[in-house]
Amino acid sequence: MYAGRLRPTSSARGPQQPEMSGTNAVSGQKVKPFSVAGTAYARLLKPFLKVYFVHFSPVSSLALAMSLCVRKACGELPKLVELINRAYEGSYEFIPFSVESLEKEISRRGLVFLVAEQGETIVGCVGYWRNPRGTEIEWLAAFSDAVRDALVQEVEKDEEGEVFTAVDVDSPLMEFWVKRGYVAEEGLYHMTAKLDGVKPLPEVPAGTVLRSLKPGEEKLLVDVVNASYGWERLKEDHIARWKAEHPPFNEEWVHVAEVNGKIVSAVVSRPDTEYNKHFHAKRGYLGPAATLPDYRGKNLASALTRRAMNFLYEKGMDTVSLYTFEGNVPSITLLNKLGFKVQHHWKFMHKKRSG
Repeated sequence: MYAGRLRPTSSARGPQQPEMSGTNAVSGQKVKPFSVAGTAYARLLKPFLKVYFVHFSPVSSLALAMSLCVRKACGELPKLVELINRAYEGSYEFIPFSVESLEKEISRRGLVFLVAEQGETIVGCVGYWRNPRGTEIEWLAAFSDAVRDALVQEVEKDEEGEVFTAVDVDSPLMEFWVKRGYVAEEGLYHMTAKLDGVKPLPEVPAGTVLRSLKPGEEKLLVDVVNASYGWERLKEDHIARWKAEHPPFNEEWVHVAEVNGKIVSAVVSRPDTEYNKHFHAKRGYLGPAATLPDYRGKNLASALTRRAMNFLYEKGMDTVSLYTFEGNVPSITLLNKLGFKVQHHWKFMHKKRSG
């Protein structure tokens, strides 16, 4: 298996960047009215607004001696966009946010933002969400360890289980996370391959049918992917969402292997829409990809991946990208054989919380 769109997070990328309810709001300041056209976001945040203070005693500089207040963001989307775009400028494949795109991300994924204020000035923000693996710190936009520390402390305060984030393997911020008690565990690769022609498919067992998904088979795709991952990786609305966000995507872009009338493996392809628009590129994207346990080791994923690559080439794409976990050796071996190379590497930094 390799992942769908995982937007590597925090200092990880100018991410994604991949996909959130909140903890305490922290505020020593008057809450400003929500002024951006996403009233649902304002309604989501209002019930959680509470007041706390985080104080830093003098350490070695005036910057660390400042008093900060941290609170739930409410109505400051333009400021969040400004902070994130400034903090992640120059990061790997970072695509700057607009107010509209950040609002969409918040709405779709349930992303929660906290802001740090010094006096009347917002000096940093953090975005996070809860997923099956724990609480993921997604965007940390601050320009001193004091501000970063205050924001991360508030995310951690009421969380139980895992809190984690993704960090570039060579990032100087790795030291910040280690000092806060985070431990590097598994990692994530971004891999790409050139598309320079239609290539033959690897051989699969006799009787295996390789084809595109048919309209009305969305539930079959969801069942295969979720059973393969062991958690709810897809919902039935994903096909409709991909159609809306990645035209001309439709069921034809989903490649499946069928054995005895049963779909047992799948690879989703689509245009890498945001990347292509921002970088004026012609890149395709693969993921999620999944094979039921009883059907692994039969070249199904290899054949479907090559089929998807051929399909993207015929649609005018000249490269293709995907994400996969560094510990997924079978997937990486398969992808290397198909011409994929690692372009970027993140480490997930984990901290166990007891509440």
